[in-house]
Order: sequence, then structure tokens, then C-alpha cells
Amino acid sequence: MGSAVAKVLIVDDEPNIREVVGLYLRRDGHAVVSAADGEEALELFRSSSPDLVVLDLMLPKLNGLEVCRR
Repeated sequence: MGSAVAKVLIVDDEPNIREVVGLYLRRDGHAVVSAADGEEALELFRSSSPDLVVLDLMLPKLNGLEVCRR
């Protein structure tokens, strides 16, 4: 049985959290892109078409709920 590789967008304003989550996902073979705020998250979501988004709710510029709405 093959394993599918997912493209994951990690959105968090804490660099350490983005790094640790990304490390584990990459270790499992997934492609990872990350954003530090809501505006950057929307740009990356539109340009990279991720399969999964790990989204913090408390973000600068646009909060996580507003990112989901858009």
C-alpha cells in the first residue's frame, strides 16, 4: 500500500511552532509551506492549493476565523 503525500500549509505567528510541526510533517514525507500571519496564509492558500491547513486562531493582521471565512 502506497502512502499519499499531502501538501500542508502551517499558519502560526510563533516560529517555533511552525518549525516543530513542519519538522514532523516533513519527516513523514509531506510537503510543507508556512505563513506567519493571516494575509500571508491567504496568499499561500491561493497559490499553493494545500491539501490540509493547520491554522492558529490568534494571528496578526487577519485572525484564523477570518482566514477561514475568506
